[in-house]
Amino acid sequence: MNTIYGKILWRTSLPVLLLLFLAVSCKQSEQHSSWEKKYDSFYRSVTDSLTTHPQQIRALAKQKMEMSTDSLEWYYYSAIVLKTYMFTSDVDSARYLIKRIEDFCAREQSSPYLADLRSEYLNTKGNIYVRVGAMDSAIVCFTDSYKQRLQGMKTESVPDILINLADACSRQGKYDVSAFWYRKALQIGDSLGISEGRRHPVYYGLAQVYMALHDFDQCDYYYNLAGMFYDKMLPYEKYIYLNNRGNSYYYREDYPEALKYFKKGFSLAVSHPDMGFEKNLCMVNLGDVYLQMNEPDSAAKYINECQPFFRKIGAAGALYYIDTQRIGLALERNDMATVRNLLSKATNPNHIEPDMLHIRNKYLQEFYEKTADYKNAFFYQKENSRLDDSIRNEHVRMRTADMSLRYQQDSTLLAKNILIEQQKVEMLKLHEGRFFWIGVCVLVLVIACFIYLYEKKRRALLLAQSQRTISSLRLENIRNRMSPHFIFNVLNQEMGSREGENKKELSSLVKLMRRNLELAEQMCVTLKEELGFVQTYIDLQRRSLGPEFKVTIEVGEDVDTNQLLLPSMLIQIPVENAIKHALRGKEGERRLWIDVHRSGTYICVRITDNGGGFKLNSANRGTGTGMKVIMQTIQILNAKNKEMIETSVHNIPLPDGETGCEVSFHLPLNYDYSV
Repeated sequence: MNTIYGKILWRTSLPVLLLLFLAVSCKQSEQHSSWEKKYDSFYRSVTDSLTTHPQQIRALAKQKMEMSTDSLEWYYYSAIVLKTYMFTSDVDSARYLIKRIEDFCAREQSSPYLADLRSEYLNTKGNIYVRVGAMDSAIVCFTDSYKQRLQGMKTESVPDILINLADACSRQGKYDVSAFWYRKALQIGDSLGISEGRRHPVYYGLAQVYMALHDFDQCDYYYNLAGMFYDKMLPYEKYIYLNNRGNSYYYREDYPEALKYFKKGFSLAVSHPDMGFEKNLCMVNLGDVYLQMNEPDSAAKYINECQPFFRKIGAAGALYYIDTQRIGLALERNDMATVRNLLSKATNPNHIEPDMLHIRNKYLQEFYEKTADYKNAFFYQKENSRLDDSIRNEHVRMRTADMSLRYQQDSTLLAKNILIEQQKVEMLKLHEGRFFWIGVCVLVLVIACFIYLYEKKRRALLLAQSQRTISSLRLENIRNRMSPHFIFNVLNQEMGSREGENKKELSSLVKLMRRNLELAEQMCVTLKEELGFVQTYIDLQRRSLGPEFKVTIEVGEDVDTNQLLLPSMLIQIPVENAIKHALRGKEGERRLWIDVHRSGTYICVRITDNGGGFKLNSANRGTGTGMKVIMQTIQILNAKNKEMIETSVHNIPLPDGETGCEVSFHLPLNYDYSV
């Protein structure tokens, strides 16, 4: 019975050369890394469609080949094209492309990337040998593909190669070796973390092995395991499952059940036009089943349809099997001339499966009995008897060898598992100790952080409390120096006894002092309040400064004096400093400019005089107490705001050639003055 044919320098120059080699290697590695990611992404996206739409995938892969900038990249995509040729049974194109890839690999220097490429074409080459029945060559190719893949980077495909190798060994009748490779595929699948849903090829492969050994209980056990994932199988995997399960019932001579599975496999292959090989292989099996069920017309129909296909691809094993069925049909019709003609032109492959040879000998015995050639009839009877004994003995030997290999594998696996468990226990102990000390360190760190944050907060609270206390004491000190009510009462009495200009000046002084006390308790005031206070102060200073003293106050139209807030005394203190230390002792015209305008998201305040500029060692230089108060206030406020008040004091040249001092402040519009 026919089974599935498999799946698919000088010392001074040496450092320079080494550096050059490393640079080139790094550059090549970067190039490979770049295209390999794109290739992997493309391959993952088309993997499931390779069997269902191979021609479309071939067109996409060829487009990628045209865009390839690296020769290795080009051949990687050509390996995908090679797979599509196999799925469309275009063996000639596959052979041509394999030769091109093989020649390229022979020219290039070995690398993990090249090892993966070699593994790809060797695996496909092995599948071609399987299709034409050259199992020895197929096993060599699959073995080399497995070795190359272990040297490469894409080890996740190792189980698929081992499945092909196991299939080829099974086709040669080496069932113990075949079972070994199937179980090896399972072990590697475990180490790679391959899910249970992707192991069905191994299950129906092992089922095929036990079918050949006529251990049908084990055979059905593995077929049932594989059948649980039938809906998740790819089309060609479904075909393999149906075809091989049909074979299992054929060997049990349960032909109706075998026919049911072969028909399902045939319908599946017909629904996928690219599964030409599978469709014709299924027709061979259908022809044999109909022959065994004494339906020669149906048998002849399928045998005649599939023979041209296998003759075209040169599949010697399939042609031998077809000739055997044609002999059976001719005997069924008592057409001895056809039998003689078939025997004279029969295909003789290098390797014939024992079961297939047994069927041929049975037909030959019947033929020679009907032609009264009893000598040859007796020969083939004896040959079949010997073959039966040989097959039985081989089955016993294979079962024994299989049990021995299973025991070795199980023992190795058990020893490996024991070693892994011991290592896990040791690692667990190390982890427990490590986790304990990590926990202790974390606990100590948490406690230290808590203590640090607690102390920081406690110091901040103490500092804030101290600042509030100091501020309160300062205000109380100012208030307690002299009773404000007493001063204001005396000044009011004095104003009552004066008239004219003196009374007006005294009134302004009282207003200034009262406002000064009010502002001392406020952190911020409106621009209108600040300018009013400044104007009162300037009015008091006009008589002492004379008619040469001129003040210019400009406020931008987009500045709302009733809404704009600024730190208390921000303008008054620079104005007072300008009058006291710059303008009072100046000869000639004395000028003072106050300018408030908006600039983007800031309010710009400038106080400028023409008093000759700021001089560090000037005799008129004051104590700087006023500006210190302003700077400290701004510093406290800035600590609470993301955008800060910016301050600058510098000398500037004036248009008339004089030098002046300019104090400027940049106040953010959304500034928070709460403390």
